[in-house]
Amino acid sequence: MTEPEQDRADMRRLQGGVASALDHLMERWQIRLRSYLMRHGLNNADACDLAQETFVRVFRHAGRFDPRRTFSTWLFQIALNLLRDHARRMRRRPTAPLAEAPEAVGNSTPQTNTEANEAAVAVRTAVNELPLPLREVVILAEFEHRSQAEIAEIIGATPKAVETRLYRARTKLRQSLQRWLNT
Repeated sequence: MTEPEQDRADMRRLQGGVASALDHLMERWQIRLRSYLMRHGLNNADACDLAQETFVRVFRHAGRFDPRRTFSTWLFQIALNLLRDHARRMRRRPTAPLAEAPEAVGNSTPQTNTEANEAAVAVRTAVNELPLPLREVVILAEFEHRSQAEIAEIIGATPKAVETRLYRARTKLRQSLQRWLNT
């Protein structure tokens, strides 16, 4: 059974009152969901909190799930809405996101590890500095490997709007990361 089929089967069970089906969904999706949230600049604790709240909403609103859609698209849509609410709250009391840990780098020299870590921090910083509508699409496209149609469904926009936002985001990222692109 493919992952989307497993997700649909678990959602049918959840809709039928089998609460343990949520455990299976969480096992498959919690790490990817938390990573997605952290790519938006959240620290680990906030990402964990929002991931948990996302699964609470999945449980509460299981009856709203349309089995013709993919579960992951619905899940990321819920998470994105929670993320937007979180961003609005943070604007009222801003804090600068801090990159928690550098990206893992293979077995290389300390100098190349340092350079790679600096580049990874620069990329995270540049992505976090994008306006939220641009950051949403670039994270979904580049890190979550979602199609423009899936992104459009998740963010509630047209595929053409997603294409335009991706173009703008990539242009801004190229400008921000010029130093790293020339090396």
